[in-house]
Amino acid sequence: MNHALLAASALALAAFAPLTTPPPVAPTPKPAALADPNTTDETPKDNKLVIYQLMTRLFGNKVALNKPYGTIVENGCGKFNDITDKALTEIKALGVSHVWYTGVIEHATMTDYTTAAGIPADDADVVKGRAGSPYAIKDYYDVDPDLATNPKLRMAEYEALIKRTHEHGLQVLMDFIPNHVARSYKSDAKPAGVVDLGAVDDKTKAFAPNNNFYYLPGQPFVVPAGYNPLGAAKGPREDGKYLENPAKATGNDVFKPNPSIDDWFETTKLNYGVDYQNGRKNYFEPIPDTWKKMRDILVYWAGKNVDGFRCDVAEMVPVEFWAYVIPEVKKVKPDIIFIAEAYNPKEYKTYLTQGKFDFLYDKVGLYDGLRRLMRQEGTTDDITKVWKEESNGFGSHMVRFLENHDEQRIASPDFATDPKRAIPAMTVTATLASGPVMLYFGQEVGEPASAAEGFSGADGRSTIFDYWGVPEHQKWLNQGKFDGGKLNIEQQQLRSFYKRLLNVTSKNEALRRGKFYELQDANNLGKEYDQRRLYSYLRYTDKQAMLVVVNFSVDKAFRPTIVIPAEVMTRMGLNTKKFYTYTDVLNEEEPVNSLYIKLPPLSARIFELKEIPNTKR
Repeated sequence: MNHALLAASALALAAFAPLTTPPPVAPTPKPAALADPNTTDETPKDNKLVIYQLMTRLFGNKVALNKPYGTIVENGCGKFNDITDKALTEIKALGVSHVWYTGVIEHATMTDYTTAAGIPADDADVVKGRAGSPYAIKDYYDVDPDLATNPKLRMAEYEALIKRTHEHGLQVLMDFIPNHVARSYKSDAKPAGVVDLGAVDDKTKAFAPNNNFYYLPGQPFVVPAGYNPLGAAKGPREDGKYLENPAKATGNDVFKPNPSIDDWFETTKLNYGVDYQNGRKNYFEPIPDTWKKMRDILVYWAGKNVDGFRCDVAEMVPVEFWAYVIPEVKKVKPDIIFIAEAYNPKEYKTYLTQGKFDFLYDKVGLYDGLRRLMRQEGTTDDITKVWKEESNGFGSHMVRFLENHDEQRIASPDFATDPKRAIPAMTVTATLASGPVMLYFGQEVGEPASAAEGFSGADGRSTIFDYWGVPEHQKWLNQGKFDGGKLNIEQQQLRSFYKRLLNVTSKNEALRRGKFYELQDANNLGKEYDQRRLYSYLRYTDKQAMLVVVNFSVDKAFRPTIVIPAEVMTRMGLNTKKFYTYTDVLNEEEPVNSLYIKLPPLSARIFELKEIPNTKR
């Protein structure tokens, strides 16, 4: 490296330009007395969990028939035992720290296990899809027999998976569904002495503080007109005559006996002591019976050595319940974590402070903004809005993602079509703050979920209701080899990007726990810096400084010179009189002497800044 030539091009304001161009002019520093609008007031915490979510029913399934509405025999089903040591080794190599096994708890299904496990098929009138929704829980104390090689040993197989996962240095997350259960709920696996949900309810009352359910006395449940869960086929007892009298309130807060086909009619709402039909009056003292039952369920699973819970629609349950139950569970296992599926930014602070959650979904903020950018419908202002307004002060507690089981696949025609559009967006998702980042299985190989699987239909999502094989993921699965042997070159490159990104994110302290500084204002007059399509920011600690620059344009390359003002260099603890190199650790490139950089369409760069010893400007 030619230090003499580098010194000749030094910038007085520490804005590092190419050697052949004049130095850029940095914006005038703001008075020290004013708050800097380009950074947050948060002291970041090292909460950089890297979560790999997998739908257990789909992940290990090797069958590729994919017959719409197919049975488990026809279309196959992934098992606990399919998540082998090799699978876990490869997941760990992605940079993952936690695996979220989705759909583990026993739920309503049309598959009959009467002989194999003493679990009969459910009435098709109140099951969505042949496999059934994993969020219509039938027994909180049991696991889905679909997922077991030997259904009679299903719990032992799940416990073995937990142990196997831990042996690979990974932690286990599982679902907790607190708001609703299947209409057929009945626990056969509950521990001795446990009284089942609803077993002693007073069904003559629409609401009673210690009832576990809400009732509609004198009114029987009415199956939605026209409900046809299996298309041309017929499910067990599919006759529109499901018997439930009195009717229970439906899971999505529908207090009438005839919910619509678009409601969560296959589920019933649990009663946490809120009288919804009388001004939502609360009855929280003494502690409602449902609170205690749910506490016991969570403690039961904590005793199975799981490491955390993703709590479904957490905002549909009173925050006072969470304030009670999370500390109760942490008495048993202090380091267990709770993640809330949350959608109301105005309530984020409430659920983190009063509700005691460790982490919340960032769907309404960052996910929605990045989705617009990926579809070329938004601008980078959406990202600025997230950290300034919606999560400022608690970005370390927000779980960021681009896919999960509820959202459409990036590569689907309904979302972005091209999985490469995830490159800049996922880079921001993983590195904007020090909170968790989540990857959904198949995302890393561009799974488009383009088929009509059955009940789920062609909606751009990998079905949670049907037995199915996930085609592009199966190319990586490669009949249980988990070696990517059937991936094409583009898929291999995409997976390599995710692997590099997640490892860079998890192994660099500036990204794990560093402070944040946005560089949009510093570069707003820069040549070739399109603020609508380019986004740049710094993450730094007292030991490391990193610069993230991404290009969301699908067809335009840029060659900007990134400006880092002198005051920001000082803020990061860097000497403005010294010279620095910039190493793109994401793309594994050699160090360069300037920030005159090339940004192809849909690209991302993560530079580590390092001082060149014994140099002065």
